[in-house]
Formats: sequence, structure tokens, C-alpha cells
Amino acid sequence: MTNHKIAEKLDREGQKIEKFFSNLSELQMEINVYLDGHKWKIRDILAHFISAEKSFLQLFENIINGGIGAPDDFSINEFNDSQVMTMKGLNSGRLLVLFKETRSNTLDWLIELSDEELSKIGRHPAMGEATLGEMVKMIYLHNQIHMRDIRVAIESQSSSGKKNWDE
Repeated sequence: MTNHKIAEKLDREGQKIEKFFSNLSELQMEINVYLDGHKWKIRDILAHFISAEKSFLQLFENIINGGIGAPDDFSINEFNDSQVMTMKGLNSGRLLVLFKETRSNTLDWLIELSDEELSKIGRHPAMGEATLGEMVKMIYLHNQIHMRDIRVAIESQSSSGKKNWDE
């Protein structure tokens, strides 16, 4: 898949996420989604999207410049929790602005990549060894997994039945 095709998917997925989160109330942003570890709320997952994507750009640059990517002893859960904790005080509006900025930076970076750079191999913290192109695609797949979990949490909190949050 070319950098332009990946960028199109990331852009579409990012727009869906922006719309979804902008339609949530502050009360909904406080719904617990994960009950293990630090018990992430919906707002924490948005913070996670931001911190993960920013960190991935650094990781990807490392691979492009000949690095190995994530070290073998990297603790992904510890890292994710620590990064989300740094954004605990931000309101949902600020988080949404940061998400938009981060996604825009990712798209600007991605559009400049060559096919040769996309085929470089490095270590992803969750996937293990993979091409840079596969790692970049994982950004939107990763977000889709969390979005599914958010929808399930909202549905379990809602007494009014199912709502299509993508509309």
C-alpha cells in the first residue's frame, strides 16, 4: 500500500474520531472503558491516541534513520499508562485539538515518505518486527480497536438503547 493510500485511510479514520469525540458530553468522557491498570476512561483513550501517535512518529524516524525501533525490553503498558497520566488535567476540548494536530503532523510526515522508507524493517512495541508501512497502518487499526471498546462501554451505560455514534 502506498503512502498516499495509507494517508487517505488515516485521514478518514481521524475525521471519524474527531466527530465521535466532539459529540460526546463531558459526562460520557468519564465512562470507564478498561477496568485494569489505571482504569482508563474515554478521555484517557483519547489521550492515549495522542501520546501513542506522537511516540510512533519518533519510533518511525528512528527506523528510517537506521535504528532498530523499540528495544526488546520496552514495556508498552507501563509507557502507555505513564503517557496518559501526563495528560490527566487536560479537558476534552484541549485533547481533541491535540489529536487533530497530532494527526495532521502524521499525515504531513507520511506524505513525504518514499516506498523504500515504507519498506524498512524495525521493531514495533506490540507487533514485533515489521515494515514501517505495516506499522503506520497499525495506527488506524489500533484506534479502531479502542473505538470499538468505547462504543461497548457507552452502550453498557446507556439505558436508551443503541445509538450509531458514527453519524
